[in-house]
Order: sequence, then structure tokens, then C-alpha cells
Amino acid sequence: MTASTDKLIIAGREFSSRLMVGTGKYADTQQMKRAVVASGAEIVTVAVRRVNISDRTNGSFLDAIDTGRYTLLPNTAGCYTAEEAIRTCRLAKEAGLSDFVKLEVLGDEQTLFPNVEELLKAARVLVKEGFTVLPYTTDDPIVCKKLEDLGCAAVMPLGAPIGSGLGIINQYNIRIILDTVKVPVIVDAGVGTASDAAIAMELGCAGVLMNTAIAGAKDPVAMAEAMNLAVRAGRLAYLAGRIPRKLHATASSPLEGLI
Repeated sequence: MTASTDKLIIAGREFSSRLMVGTGKYADTQQMKRAVVASGAEIVTVAVRRVNISDRTNGSFLDAIDTGRYTLLPNTAGCYTAEEAIRTCRLAKEAGLSDFVKLEVLGDEQTLFPNVEELLKAARVLVKEGFTVLPYTTDDPIVCKKLEDLGCAAVMPLGAPIGSGLGIINQYNIRIILDTVKVPVIVDAGVGTASDAAIAMELGCAGVLMNTAIAGAKDPVAMAEAMNLAVRAGRLAYLAGRIPRKLHATASSPLEGLI
């Protein structure tokens, strides 16, 4: 498989980039636009509850995003109940954004961990209504399997708490999730730097979604480019197949024929 044929496929949609980026926390719209371009991302997520999606008279944040170039992924950030999340997704669809949604239902304001019970409830309704649902969830293989069984197009387990920059805390859980579900697994939340993104891809994840790691960097545009390269390198390394880990050394040069 080559880079040109290795596509991310979500619900029948093909994407060349496996990096998805958020649009919040930037110093200004111009910085955000430059960072998105540098990231190489094709999927851009936007918090429906935090932008004005109806009044375009004074220029909207959404006008800065070329919808001919990028696929919008409305998200339900800030929702704490299934009802809030469902209503937010319906609003995004009615406003003409997309029925391709990132579903978040948070448990509390301090940890921002998902409320799994409410998440499953919202996912069930939205899938039945025809939404393509990408749920942000805990790194629990059982929950991920339940979301897949409900018809979610992918699962998005956290690597670490949102905005923490801790990287992937439990790689073993991510590996089990990869063995448990057949839909794409996209690490969402916790990435801090390029090596974290590369690790996610080397594990075999289909993609990585991030916002704070780029927008919160000292140079967001440079970090966006670094994340672009890291995701591509990690994916290529996964496809290439790493050598087995060994306790003892193995000579790089052949020993045969030595005197």
C-alpha cells in the first residue's frame, strides 16, 4: 500500500489525511486558518454551542473555513446531557453544517470525562435519525463495542483528559479497543506533542483529533506542521511493521565469513 492509496474511510467517505483538527483557542481567525492549512487536515471540527451559526451579517467564524476544501465536523462540546447533545446536532444539521457529527456528552466540568450513560443514549437516537456519529468516549473497550453496535461510524477514545497534553496514558487499552471493534479508532484528546500523535498511529489507530496541542503551542502553525508530519510518519511506520522488541542485542552486520 502506498500513501496515495492509504485512505481513511469513515462511513464510505474517503480522506487522505488522518489528522483532524479543532478550531478553538487560537489568537485570531487568521492564525487558525494558517494552522489548519499547515496541518494538512481535511476534517475540521467546530463547537456548535460556541459559535454563531445563524447570524452571518457581521462575518462569521465559519466564513473563514472553505467548506469546498474541508469537511466540517460539528461537535457537541459543552453538552452534559443526551438531550442537549441531540438538540445541538439537530441544530447543526438544520443550519446546513453537516449530519457528520462528533458526539460529546461530558460528565463534569473538572475532568471533562465522558458521561458514558448519556453518550450511549444520545448515540442511539442520532444514529436512528441518520446522523454519522463519531463519539468521544472513554478508553473502555466495552463501551467502544457498544457504540459500534449502536451503529456509530467510528469510536474516539481519549488518550488522556481533554487539553492535558499527557499523551496516551494507557496504550494497552487502545490496543484492546483496536482488537475489539472494526470501525475506525481515532484518538481524541490528550495529545501534547508530535511524538504522542506518532505513537497513536504506530499503535494502528485510524486517525488522531486534536485542538489544544496545536492552538496552545507557542507557535501553532509550526506545531500544526509537526503534527501533520508525525501522523504521516506514524502511519507509515505502522504499515511498514516494526521489528520485534528483544531483551538482548542483535548484530546489524552479518557475522558469516568473519575470520
